[in-house]
Amino acid sequence: MVAGTPYDAVIIGSGPAGEGAAMALAKDGRRVAVVEAMDKVGGNCLHYGTIPSKALRHSVQLVADYRRHPLFRDQVGALSVSYPDLLRDAGQVTAEQVRIRQRHYVRNGVDLIHGRARLVGPHEVALEGAQGGDALAADHIILATGARPYHPPEVDFGHPRVVDSDTVLDLDHTPRSVTVFGAGVIGCEYASIFATLDLKVNLVNTRDRLLSFLDDEITDALSYHLRELGVVIRHNEDFRRVEAREDGVVFHCVSGKQFKTDILLWANGRSGNTEGLGLEALGIGVNQRGQVAVNGDFQTALPHIYAVGDVVGLPGLASASHDQGRFAASHILAGQGDWALIEDMPSGIYTVPEISCLGRTERELTADNVPYEIGQARFDSLARAQITGHTTGVLKILFHRETLEILGLHCFGEQAAEIVHIGQAVMSRADGGNTLRYFAETTFNYPTMAEAYRVAALNGLNRIF
Repeated sequence: MVAGTPYDAVIIGSGPAGEGAAMALAKDGRRVAVVEAMDKVGGNCLHYGTIPSKALRHSVQLVADYRRHPLFRDQVGALSVSYPDLLRDAGQVTAEQVRIRQRHYVRNGVDLIHGRARLVGPHEVALEGAQGGDALAADHIILATGARPYHPPEVDFGHPRVVDSDTVLDLDHTPRSVTVFGAGVIGCEYASIFATLDLKVNLVNTRDRLLSFLDDEITDALSYHLRELGVVIRHNEDFRRVEAREDGVVFHCVSGKQFKTDILLWANGRSGNTEGLGLEALGIGVNQRGQVAVNGDFQTALPHIYAVGDVVGLPGLASASHDQGRFAASHILAGQGDWALIEDMPSGIYTVPEISCLGRTERELTADNVPYEIGQARFDSLARAQITGHTTGVLKILFHRETLEILGLHCFGEQAAEIVHIGQAVMSRADGGNTLRYFAETTFNYPTMAEAYRVAALNGLNRIF
């Protein structure tokens, strides 16, 4: 039975993608329902992904700063904080974000329904769980179910010493050592977090370098800094089997290497949350990783059913997911996308220190025979970095030698994810103002980290004039 008047849209999932779509539709006066499987809003991003891990990283950085600063180190002594204590601190952020987002739905008149959703027809969504019952009818359906850590069947994730990026946030003790399998964004972030806490860390990478989609110089800097923290990085390795014991877990590599540590953090891939949604019966394609096939407007094989966010795969960023949700809503409202998602979006990687990049890399520019030059600002030369004690890092601007057009921004260091947005604003200018001279001729507050743009611009101009 289909209950009541059809909704203009039923959105499955309340993470960034679902929230973005719901708010855009509701503000246009549409009747919207959001179905969330968890008992609180926010999805995986808020409860297991972006927010708790970044809040944890911030708390870990505070501990590291305290230990390093001579004022506290010499007068107060060593600071010992347990991993569960750090998790509890991070949990306060999650609780506040839930409260804020819950208010968004109430204030905008969105019906929030907790339960599991399943498509039982092209326009029908059945509910199972706390608020299950009759099916919901919808003119449009938006799948924003997100993703979860990939679990190969041969690994026992029920063992307390084998965790993934979700369950690592439930650890009730501080391990002494950890092997991280998977050196993507999540693996590198947690490797740096654990190493900053003085744990022994093995980082096992299936490729020949870390984060190969980044600029080589940035990944070299990350590798160097991780090794300075004591991380042992193993490139070009893959797993043969995982041996979980009472006294530890042994990670067996195909090469014959073995690593025994207190816990294993599996950070090798994610799967879209499509299981049990009933998509196959409707002819909606799903690949082997549970990701939904969509066109350029995020429509599935059924044009009135959209999929956005991590459930469609890359880029797998909360920021991009939110914009995809808004774009899908815009397409529903106008019958076509009345604005375009940006092609160049910044990446924010919350290692210790942070990494953020936008635009093209040296490798790409060289392959395309683009005559480029580099302007750099080392953080250890900036007064603000010296004041804060965060002197590890660099801002690197790639620009065209002849036109001075900015082609790429690459930042490694504290606040990198914030710093990159200054350059993003200039790169997006369509009036011819995207040149290195903007930074060379602009007055920045002093001392600030933003001043790195002026320093890097002058450094670059000195290379060509």
